[in-house]
Order: sequence, then structure tokens, then C-alpha cells
Amino acid sequence: MRMSAKAEYAVRAMVQLATVDDGVLVTTDDLAKAQGIPPQFLVDILTALRNDRLVRSHRGRDGGYALARPAAEISIADVLRCIDGPLASVRDIGLGDLPYSGPTAALTDVWRALRASMRSVLEETNLAEVASGSLPKHVATMARDYKSQEEQRGHSD
Repeated sequence: MRMSAKAEYAVRAMVQLATVDDGVLVTTDDLAKAQGIPPQFLVDILTALRNDRLVRSHRGRDGGYALARPAAEISIADVLRCIDGPLASVRDIGLGDLPYSGPTAALTDVWRALRASMRSVLEETNLAEVASGSLPKHVATMARDYKSQEEQRGHSD
């Protein structure tokens, strides 16, 4: 999976918003400074998030942005799909329509397994969990196992 800078910035901005008390609006500048995101880039991201009803905004001197619903109800997958579209695709072709045959036929199931693995992490992890540092058990276990394997190999992928 390759995540765009825009998607990664969007997730960071949303997790930052998850740490704010209900009803408190955060300005674009404050959000940009808190996460080191270029402010003009953040404006485009927040517009997309607002259009997808993941954030709400209020204009004016006391304006800013807030999550449109509780952080526990917004998954990382929701944010990524808003910015970059489907979580995993192969040349933008549906998995059932891939032109695989013969020895490559099983690749469709490999891509299905990849998509299922990504969903189990991204759809089952919400902003509140990330903001509090208390990830779902299966996600924390996968991360810990990966880190251990990475250390054994002596490098990262």
C-alpha cells in the first residue's frame, strides 16, 4: 500500500481534531502548526473532509473545524477513502474482473487477502483509539510482531 502525503496529512489532522473537546473549533493555522502540515495543503484536505461529512466547519473570527461525529465513530479507513479512494485496488479494476488465468489465477485471492488484511486494521481502528494510544488488540499485536521482525532483519521495508 502506498499512502499519499495528502492522505497521511488528513489522518494526522483528524487524529489531532480527535484530541479536542466537543464543541471546540480549531483553526486551520493551529491545526497546521500542531501537525507540521503546510496550511494551504491543509485547506484542500479539510474541504474534502467537510464534503465527505467527516468534519464540520464554522466561518468567521471564532471559526474553525471540528469532527462531524465522535472520534470513536470515524475509522482510519473513512479518512483514507475520502482522500485517496478505495483502500486497495489493482489498476482500478474490480477483483472479479482481473484478467488472470493459468498460473496467475490465484493472484486474485492474494489481492483479496491483502484487502482483508488492510480492512482489519484500517476499518477497525478509529480516531479515538489512535489519539489515546490504545489501539485495538489485534492491531497492536500486528505492529509489535512487525517491529520484532524488522529488528531481526536489521532494517525496515
